[in-house]
Amino acid sequence: MNLQELIATLNSHQAAYINMDLKDPTNGDYMLAAFHLIPGGKLNILQAACEVAAESSTGTNFLVQTETAYSKLLNALVYKVDLEKNLVWIAYPWRLFDRGGNVQNILTYIAWNIFGMKEIQALKLLDVWFPPAMLEQYDGPSYTLDDMRKYLNVYDRPILGTIVKPKMGLTSAEYAEVAYDFRVGGGDFVKNDEPQADQDFCPYDKMVAHIKEAMDKAVKETGKKKVHSFNVSAADYDTMIKRCEMIVNSGMEKWSYAFLIDGTTAGWMAVQTLRRKYPDVFIHFHRAGHGAFTRPENPIGYSVLVLSKFARLAGTSGIHTGTAGVGKMAGTPEEDVTAAHNIFGLDAPGHIFQQSWGTIPTNDEDRVKKVQEDHHQHLTKEDDSWRNLKKCCPIISGGLNPTLLKPFIDVMENVDFITTMGAGCHAHPRGTKVGATALVQACEAYQKGIDIAEYAKDHIELAEAIEFFTKKENKDVRHAERTESN
Repeated sequence: MNLQELIATLNSHQAAYINMDLKDPTNGDYMLAAFHLIPGGKLNILQAACEVAAESSTGTNFLVQTETAYSKLLNALVYKVDLEKNLVWIAYPWRLFDRGGNVQNILTYIAWNIFGMKEIQALKLLDVWFPPAMLEQYDGPSYTLDDMRKYLNVYDRPILGTIVKPKMGLTSAEYAEVAYDFRVGGGDFVKNDEPQADQDFCPYDKMVAHIKEAMDKAVKETGKKKVHSFNVSAADYDTMIKRCEMIVNSGMEKWSYAFLIDGTTAGWMAVQTLRRKYPDVFIHFHRAGHGAFTRPENPIGYSVLVLSKFARLAGTSGIHTGTAGVGKMAGTPEEDVTAAHNIFGLDAPGHIFQQSWGTIPTNDEDRVKKVQEDHHQHLTKEDDSWRNLKKCCPIISGGLNPTLLKPFIDVMENVDFITTMGAGCHAHPRGTKVGATALVQACEAYQKGIDIAEYAKDHIELAEAIEFFTKKENKDVRHAERTESN
């Protein structure tokens, strides 16, 4: 059936949630969403799309007698379809949403409630678009990558970080020792692994105290500032805040610590609580669990781009965006790099929408100048934050090592990210400290425009890393080929 024939199949309830003549969806009244939709049961794609619009805004599966003239103005509206690609566009009056800047409220509407509908076989939220007036209602990031660069005095390269491995089983002292080794080897940033909490073998209070002591020692020896990202995720609000206060009051220098929150499991309330209570702290969103709904092969859920855009809206300083096929995690440049560019830029294309993060008109002279500076210099001046939501930093982890730093930068097309290599440093034949040095040398080679194999001739730590990881990669390939042939 063509579009007109599909429209003719709508009942009166479904017809209230469609407007194919919506003159200007970007006029500021609507938040826009684009879905991949395959209907289930007896519904066609347009009927299913209207049911999704109803369920994700004002309605239910039947016309109700309690509707008012005003409530009808808040109906979500299907305004565009692509029958060949099974794509549907829905406009949501953003006045539907909690005016307190509540991200979980939006996602309850446009995602989680509708994922359980039996009228759909596949429903993937691919992209969203926020109008300027809506952006102004939400916090956005406070402490940014630019602030961290200023503290660390690190420019024109990625922030070089690690995740302590093994992720579990080290005592507080052993954990702090690994972090110390990485730092004196030249690393900038260490993070707790996402499951790390208050285990009996590594009590939280002792871990914080030992990290503080070991960091002070590393800073004194290297003469360079360092940052540690502590996982403050907890069973309840009070415990989360207790952990934050323990870190704040530990004697660590301000800006030398970040708060990591397992955002998809702890929830958006925890994320936004940290942003609002600690605006001078880097809020580090770890996305453990995201693959259950972001992986492209999963028919129901939303994309990495959508998750990342909402993280910026909520005010996180940085979120993991994937290794774009370079590391061990599932993901492609189209998915991961698009997300990374979108949350860091002032104006960036998504899968469907061109998102401007400005809160003033896009044709304003000052706004145009900011966008041009951002594109050319990759440095956003943020002393005029009324003009835009501040940037959110991509954090890159999962199977990277010094030999893959430049390949990832090439795919990423910039150095505006934090990389956190785990085994990529700790698996070095001579241990963590040398592994960190090898990572620093790989970065130096990139900065100087020298191939790492050439640079390694005068840098033994990098040479050893190349030999080790190249052998491992070749071994993995041979193993995969044998498995496939069997």
